[in-house]
Amino acid sequence: MTEDKLEMPRGALELLVLKGLARGSQHGYGLARWIEMRSDGALLVEEGSLYPAVHRLERRGLIDAEWGKTDTGRRAKFYSLSDDGRRELRRRTARWNKLANGVALVLRARSAGGAL
Repeated sequence: MTEDKLEMPRGALELLVLKGLARGSQHGYGLARWIEMRSDGALLVEEGSLYPAVHRLERRGLIDAEWGKTDTGRRAKFYSLSDDGRRELRRRTARWNKLANGVALVLRARSAGGAL
C-alpha cells in the first residue's frame, strides 16, 4: 500500500461494493476503478481484497452474478444488487453515517486546555 492510500476499516469495502452496484451491473475491475475514482485516488482496491468481499456478498444473497462481455469484448462476471442488497445498502449506509458523525464529533472536541 502506498503512503497516500488509506486502509479501509473492516466492512467498508463491502459497503462500497454495494454502493457501486447501486449504479447498475458492473464487473470486478470496473468496481475497483469506480471506487478509486470516486475517492479521488485515496482508496486503491486490490483484487485480493475485492473478490473475497464480492464472493461474501454473493453467498449472502446481497448481489447476483452472471457472465457477460465487457466493452472490449472480454468475458467477465458481472455483479448486480439484489433486493436484499438494496435493503442492506440502506442499513449499512445509515450505520456508517452514524459512526462517521460520532467520530467527527469526538475529533472536533477540544480538551480541557483548549488544545486539539
